[in-house]
Amino acid sequence: MIDSLLAAKGQDRILFLSGGPKSHLARKNFFATGMTTRLVITQPNISPQSNHSPLNGETIISKKKPVMQASLQELSPEGWKATKYLNSKSLAQMLRSLKPYTPKGAVWAGALAYDLVQWTQPIKLQYPPAEGEILAVLWLVEKWNEHDLVIPKIKEQPQGGDESTSHSDSEHAEIVDKIKDSIRDGELYQLNFGRTWSGELSEDPDEIFHRLSLSNPAPFSGFIEAADLGLALASCSPEILLETKGNNVMTAPIKGTRPRGSDSDQESLLRRDLVHDKKERAEHRMLVDLERNELGLICKTGSIIQSRFDVEAYANVQHLVSQVSGNLEDSMDGLDALEALFPGGSITGCPKTVVCASIDELEKKPRSFWCGSMGWVDVHSGDCTWNIMIRTLEARWNGLGWEGKVMAGGGITIESQPHGEVAEAIWKAAALRRACGWIKSDQKPLVTGELGIYPLYVEYKPLKNPSNFELKIAFIDNVDSFSQNIVHAIKAMGCTVDIIDGRGPIIDLNHDAIVIGPGPGRPEISPISMEYARRAISGETPTLGICLGAQALGLADGMDLVKSPLGPVHGVPVQINSTGEGLLAKGEHLMTRYNSLVLCGQANTLTISEFDQSNTLVMGVSNIAKNIFGLQFHPESIGSKNGFEIIDEFLTRVAHY
Repeated sequence: MIDSLLAAKGQDRILFLSGGPKSHLARKNFFATGMTTRLVITQPNISPQSNHSPLNGETIISKKKPVMQASLQELSPEGWKATKYLNSKSLAQMLRSLKPYTPKGAVWAGALAYDLVQWTQPIKLQYPPAEGEILAVLWLVEKWNEHDLVIPKIKEQPQGGDESTSHSDSEHAEIVDKIKDSIRDGELYQLNFGRTWSGELSEDPDEIFHRLSLSNPAPFSGFIEAADLGLALASCSPEILLETKGNNVMTAPIKGTRPRGSDSDQESLLRRDLVHDKKERAEHRMLVDLERNELGLICKTGSIIQSRFDVEAYANVQHLVSQVSGNLEDSMDGLDALEALFPGGSITGCPKTVVCASIDELEKKPRSFWCGSMGWVDVHSGDCTWNIMIRTLEARWNGLGWEGKVMAGGGITIESQPHGEVAEAIWKAAALRRACGWIKSDQKPLVTGELGIYPLYVEYKPLKNPSNFELKIAFIDNVDSFSQNIVHAIKAMGCTVDIIDGRGPIIDLNHDAIVIGPGPGRPEISPISMEYARRAISGETPTLGICLGAQALGLADGMDLVKSPLGPVHGVPVQINSTGEGLLAKGEHLMTRYNSLVLCGQANTLTISEFDQSNTLVMGVSNIAKNIFGLQFHPESIGSKNGFEIIDEFLTRVAHY
């Protein structure tokens, strides 16, 4: 197959290579060339968002989307010619517009740039791509050449040109500290920052991909070239963004990393350290909660599960990997699923909207295809498979030769150590930089190991035999990445839920109860949250506040809101001590916290009903007589033991109010 790829130089070509580890996901290898129809999406003329700092709480929500522009092109003897221009307001709509041009059984395959985030998140970029920049290339493939995996040896690697990097190690470390400051301020929980290495290439990109296939095999590898556009992508990605088959949708987020060991004993110790590392597990837990939330936008209530949790060992690194799946709503398909999940949460962070805006602020340039997706979709059925383009070389032809760009990074949490994050990004990028010839041969060789999968205990337990309440609930959504998890839990208990925009205008709500949801920043940025917190205090409607919602209740009742004197806690199950005066029984409970700010001071009508393990931080406030409850933790998280029972208890009290 690699020989076929090399033999097709000068043509548009697609190769999807399942290079390992051998698993339930890495199944087939596909090669296509000779395509005669393609879609090219390019950046329209969009003015940059005005300067602001999402890291400092200034995220500008922009729900009005620009028009996405694309050309449908046919291959003629003179080259590719545009035959039709397509416009849409969303990625899913653009793909649906291809149905009239797609024979049954054919698929569209290619690559989507990360910068399509302009259509999948409610933000404008401060540093958008230049007008006309390529955002996606998809070819109509009517027949694949399917092969067994045989990768011949390759000639000795020549030395590439000198590389440059977008950030020095010290600058990289300073950015990690800056992100941690934003976490302390309560603006975000986790952010994936990317650093760039670039330089001239002494070989064609397909030869570099050949070398990567030998040195760094991965299950979602791929090579794509649009010859006339001077664009080639060589990806040795271990991560799938999305797979849909019929009404089933699955994502397998990766978060948590260690290098390979020099021998089996060291390998085992590193793997054990990864599994028990507080920071890595918190980072992974956040991501699983995020992906459950995104599947919640498109999946049936009660269908979302965490089906697997493993350590997956690749050539140079080993990762924590989960599988999260669900059943699509009858009105949804794989195109909606792609819209909901793109770009992957593992390479953004959470809350997703805020961190996508913050990534733009920090990196100060488009990501282009790094952290986008490579894959295929049947626009008639919605069936699809897309990877996340990490471990990816983006090559551009400058008229004289190929220039390459490699990006790598990591998820920054409050537990991150700056120099450790710098080191992680460097060895994540090392295999690609070596394949490009940028790392000199006299440097220390990379430690490699056998490919493998090591199953772990699945943490998430779905709700079983839920109560059936016939209540009408208003959920105030505060741009959080876990809101749908709460909504699905309430719906699973028989309630209807109306979702209200927390940053929208104040409107009158006529519901049996109100749930004020979590979110980044302080409650004051959500006028409707503060308004209904004040109304709750006056006894108007039973109300449950979660995190930001709890803080809104406390502020409305005269308490203060400050940075936690014991520091932020995000994605970590911790002991919560309850007095028994709220929704929790008296005693100790294990619940997942996502908070940097805490309530303090004297309340007027609320009682402090929950504390942290030190019995100094407020973790819950209540007024049983008025059915008001605020929780400074997330009962719906995968790390909260029996957390759904808390929501059940609130709805029970509402039903009997």
